[in-house]
Amino acid sequence: MTNAQLNELKQRYVANGAASPATQFADRAENALIWDADGNRIIDFAGGIGVLNIGHRHPKVVQAVKDQLDKVMHTCQTVMPYEGYVKVAEKLSQVTPVRGHAKVMLANSGAEALENAVKVARAATGKNNVICFDGGYHGRTFMTMAMNGKVAPYATDFGSMPGNVFRAPYPVPYHGVSEDEALRGLKMALKTDANPRDTAAIVLEPVLGEGGFYPAPASFLKAIRELCDEHGMLMIIDEVQSGFGRTGKMFAIEHSGVEPDIITMAKSMADGMPISAVVGTDKHMDASGGNSLGGTYTGSPVSCAATLAVLEVFEQEGILEKSQALGDKLAQRFAKWEQDFACVDNARNMGAMAAIDLVADKAHHTPDADLAGALCKKAREKGLILLSCGLYGNTIRFLMPVTIEDEILEEGLAIIEESLQELVGSKSAATA
Repeated sequence: MTNAQLNELKQRYVANGAASPATQFADRAENALIWDADGNRIIDFAGGIGVLNIGHRHPKVVQAVKDQLDKVMHTCQTVMPYEGYVKVAEKLSQVTPVRGHAKVMLANSGAEALENAVKVARAATGKNNVICFDGGYHGRTFMTMAMNGKVAPYATDFGSMPGNVFRAPYPVPYHGVSEDEALRGLKMALKTDANPRDTAAIVLEPVLGEGGFYPAPASFLKAIRELCDEHGMLMIIDEVQSGFGRTGKMFAIEHSGVEPDIITMAKSMADGMPISAVVGTDKHMDASGGNSLGGTYTGSPVSCAATLAVLEVFEQEGILEKSQALGDKLAQRFAKWEQDFACVDNARNMGAMAAIDLVADKAHHTPDADLAGALCKKAREKGLILLSCGLYGNTIRFLMPVTIEDEILEEGLAIIEESLQELVGSKSAATA
């Protein structure tokens, strides 16, 4: 079917809240390229929102999935377990930097992982409250909507959210929130709203995802670790978007040296197959009763096969080194853009988790969400998928596969430059 025919079906049958605004439909893909239903070639700088760190259809993952399909597709692991689930648990226990010996439960999505992390924390501590952060994003289920640090579009139309969720500032000096101010706000929340004796966990992303790709300083993460230890709370790190090599390490928290009690992960752990995990210290993970964690499809045999293949690819193909090298290339290009374009500001990256802000006024950091939207639209017209994010909608994030070929990377970056030039005129930072 053509794009036009598929769009007619979408408009007639797909709920508005779930329908993509994009008018092109993916037909096939390979590494950092997609071809749509009309045969148009598109460069992918989104990676399914951070799901494809090792590229579309990595051959080793595709083969592992095909091999698994010849054996077992589903039994429900609580009814009859299978090798893949326990092998994934073993591997994740070995590579995830939580305190002590790690145990694992598998789920289907990042939101499910966060939901279960909260369940584990409540069972382990006997407490209810959860503290999250401004700008954080944890999912679209009711508990995770309550935990998100941004209302629109995730919770706008869905009524009351679950209680016992409290908010603290996230340190983003660029937007006027220093690390000291963020810590003061967190400690104030513990005094005014979330009594530590009733607080099960502090949950945060080590690098904000939807909130704008801002990394938390190592000293801030260490201070949270100390607060959790002081008050008997668990430290839960959400690595759904930042994990599996995006930042140049397997998990972003490793840059700080801090060991949390629980880490959640999903997205790139299976190169596109749906799976997520909660990995935590054994005594916490074992706190709830038998059959209290799980679900019909959690840790599907096919997704487990994909995850094991992904972990092999990381070991065999130097993915972490490639992520760091890609981040270095992006940082160099961003620095040039900041000089060339008055609208490009605040370039930042941790490995290949990279972003720029588009602004109307550099001196005052005035967000320009309209320009960000226009850039994404124009780039799509030129054959490049680009995503915006951030509390102010003016951040352009870069989530291309870390395996992207140099020539494809260059082609995509050139499209951005060409699009910016068309949108804002001649290259000049003179008005900054």
